[in-house]
Amino acid sequence: MITSSTQRFLRYLWIFFFDLFKRKKTRKQAYGFIVFVILVLFMPYSAIIPVKGATTKNWNPKSFWFYPWGHSITHKGIDIFSPKGTPVLSSTHGIVFYTANSGKGGKSIMILGPRWRFHYYAHLDSIKVFQLQPLKRGQTIGTVGATGNAKGKPPHLHFAVTTPFPHLHLWDQKSVHGWKKIFYLDPVKTFTKSYDESL
Repeated sequence: MITSSTQRFLRYLWIFFFDLFKRKKTRKQAYGFIVFVILVLFMPYSAIIPVKGATTKNWNPKSFWFYPWGHSITHKGIDIFSPKGTPVLSSTHGIVFYTANSGKGGKSIMILGPRWRFHYYAHLDSIKVFQLQPLKRGQTIGTVGATGNAKGKPPHLHFAVTTPFPHLHLWDQKSVHGWKKIFYLDPVKTFTKSYDESL
């Protein structure tokens, strides 16, 4: 099962497309919309580590798709450990898809970035953005915390990257839930720079 955000996004995308397509007056715009969706898939993508001052030493390199992992079965992101209150940064340019304060993620943010990738930031201590806010890469969006099911654990940012368009070459027949890897990208492989290099 793909993420609920991905399902919601694809549903809105199809509704919007078919709404344009069903009317003769807007059919050309529907084709233009499809071209737009395809072009965004090939946008340049540049991502930074989303915690100020963090390096590869701040997370376990084996944490992505670690099994077993509680109710999630597998760990579909990485946990970047840093002191409570450390600024959390937008890993890419994008738009805030939603903010939340509930469930396993506690205070969390979902950002839609280039190539239709969703960037999920969870267990935050504070949120400093609002829904539909445009963001620049490196902009502060919140602070590291231990909310949701991270309560009582060392402060960290759970960071995950998902895509509504499957990457079939990532299907892993050996891993538990390996087929889901077509929708969950290894966040570490998306990083092109550290925060300091982006300045």
